[in-house]
Amino acid sequence: MTDSDKVDYKKTGEVRGPNLAVPPDLVTAQADRRYIVQDGSATMSEYSQALKKSSQMRANVLTDIPGMRIERDGDRRWLVVDKPAADLYPQIKDFWQENGFLLLIDSPSTGIMETDWAENRAKIPQDFIRRNLGRVLDSIYDSGERDRYRTRLEVQKPDITEIYITHKGAIETPVKDASGAMIMTQWMPRPNDPQLEVIFLTRLMERLGMTQEQAKAQVAASNITPKTPSTKLVEDGSTTRIEMSSSFDRAWRDIGLALDRSNFTVDDRDRSRGIYFVRYVNPKDVGDGRSWFGRTFGKSNDADKTAKLYRVVVQTRGENQVVVLVQDADGKPENTTTGNQLLTTLERQLIK
Repeated sequence: MTDSDKVDYKKTGEVRGPNLAVPPDLVTAQADRRYIVQDGSATMSEYSQALKKSSQMRANVLTDIPGMRIERDGDRRWLVVDKPAADLYPQIKDFWQENGFLLLIDSPSTGIMETDWAENRAKIPQDFIRRNLGRVLDSIYDSGERDRYRTRLEVQKPDITEIYITHKGAIETPVKDASGAMIMTQWMPRPNDPQLEVIFLTRLMERLGMTQEQAKAQVAASNITPKTPSTKLVEDGSTTRIEMSSSFDRAWRDIGLALDRSNFTVDDRDRSRGIYFVRYVNPKDVGDGRSWFGRTFGKSNDADKTAKLYRVVVQTRGENQVVVLVQDADGKPENTTTGNQLLTTLERQLIK
């Protein structure tokens, strides 16, 4: 099964047609002609050796593409591109729109974009009726799942950009009464899917100039570094903090990914000061009794009204020792229940 079989999102009110990209077999067949024996005759063993040599040569080239590479830490992968973030941002924006998404957050100044919730139509079984009636009945089918993606561009150096794609999911679940009969359904969060993140990183590499074969080889050959070690939540009197045995660079990256995968909105960040400026809504502060669906999918501004600005601060405390603190909007320690909840949420993501 190919990536395109697993992923097929549609824009609101529109079912996308077939992908008209050039079939990969045409490209592959043309490339392999270089290794056909030229004298017009060959034994099976000679032909097999030529094909083996072809695969080895392509593997050696494809896993080391200049200017673009995948890096990995556990199940987290991200793309490193030797180009300025300002040049990449419009291309990535076009990439999401070409894949059938609407952007709810589009912030070139912070390098952050986030899609609206969308349905992966590839998860709907292709039964006989749907295959034959297609568009006529397509709108009545629903996978019961929704996905959204956040993209964050980090400037490592002036001409080197790190690109992070993180997934959030929702699933429609039944609500039953005391007798066990279903009375309604509601949307609930489901775990992020690292495989979907990999699929879109692969597609993005193709969008930025790699062939499909090159992009898949990059993912397969990505170096696995040790997972973030010794992350713990520490309560010291009235102060709570996260302690990490890590360099600042790695801690900054991991905290950014943890924020992306949690229900935070990153308004801005200042790497030189080690500060993420985030907004967070405590569910207890939303007093209208709305469900997770209402707060997540709804268009109400209630969440914006109750959202508070916080600072997530990453500080170095010696060699390979980092602490993470939460401050209020004025930079004062947030020694409250909400502050502790923010740190607890981050720690859960860090130890995954």
